[in-house]
Amino acid sequence: MTKKLSILGSTGSIGRQTLDVVRHLPVEVVALTAGSNVERMAEQCLEFHPKLAVMATEEAAEALKTRLSGQNIRVMHGEAGLLEAATIPEADTVVTAVVGMVGLKPTLAALERGKRIGLANKETMVCAGELVTAAAARFGGEIIPVDSEHSAIFQCLMGCRDRGEVKRLILTCSGGPFFGRTKQELAGMTKADALKHPNWRMGEKITIDCATLMNKGLEVIEAMRLYELPPEKVDVVIHRQSIVHSLVEFVDGAVLAQLGVPDMRIPIQLALTYPNRTVNPAAGLDLLSCGPLSFCAPDPEAFPCLQIALNAARQGGTACPAMNGANEVAVAKYLRGEIGFYDIPRLVQAGMDAVAFVQNPTLEQILEADRVARDAAEQLA
Repeated sequence: MTKKLSILGSTGSIGRQTLDVVRHLPVEVVALTAGSNVERMAEQCLEFHPKLAVMATEEAAEALKTRLSGQNIRVMHGEAGLLEAATIPEADTVVTAVVGMVGLKPTLAALERGKRIGLANKETMVCAGELVTAAAARFGGEIIPVDSEHSAIFQCLMGCRDRGEVKRLILTCSGGPFFGRTKQELAGMTKADALKHPNWRMGEKITIDCATLMNKGLEVIEAMRLYELPPEKVDVVIHRQSIVHSLVEFVDGAVLAQLGVPDMRIPIQLALTYPNRTVNPAAGLDLLSCGPLSFCAPDPEAFPCLQIALNAARQGGTACPAMNGANEVAVAKYLRGEIGFYDIPRLVQAGMDAVAFVQNPTLEQILEADRVARDAAEQLA
């Protein structure tokens, strides 16, 4: 069980919920990192008194220093600070709740120190999953998924002695705010429309990814890397209620599912307490009041991002970091109102097409694929 914790991305949705869980556990917070939200970071530091606090920019770090005057909390900024928080000797667990490729280097660095990773940064596994799992195996690090779907699979596989017993993983997907809409209806959907997720309250980037179903495509790739299974053994089904968080089908026909209310504090806490379970601040599931549970197939015509991600999953190599990098740029453009909903898959595909494919890339080649794809997507309107 976690005793001392570092949280990368503490002011975001997952970071805040992690701290909510920590309030109920005998866990010491030793490092916190954030982007630009100085006010929230200062509040967290005054409550949890970490040894280290990190902001994205020097300006934000200086503002935080002023707010924390006399508190004996070291303040850093930028990538150097993020790496320091990931490798701080006192922490035995690092929750990676930052968004995007920025989480890759700190995750690798923490694993190389033999730490447990509470993995909420799926882009790390999408872009460099083989390198990440290899680092964990080599240095004795541990990866416990925080995403609700991957935590569900992790739990369903706890008693699985042999991956050969697994027929397939079934990732559930809420369908996002646009479930049931046609391609014609979706063409004019705005940022405000896309941010109205029916079941979860998350950051803007992941909420848009849920609207395009890119998030589920990223999770397919993450599942392949986490559980060492080929893409044909990972399926996606729409489950509007977000009660069944994912399932595992075994070769003998048995299917195990993990159920619970849609509250991220449940998988977050398991990542901290595994292999133990403790009382959680989240509400329990009442099967008599949660309503009927339904399942259906996703619509590939209305949501082409899912198919783009599945294609990248089958191709592997630099196709995955290229797709992820281009998607981050496209989503940012959409959030700024610069492009339309269906420009997102167009820019993602263009970014992927701009990258020279490498099947077994090094970390440097992964970072280069990410850069080239971002540049290509950025230049398009």
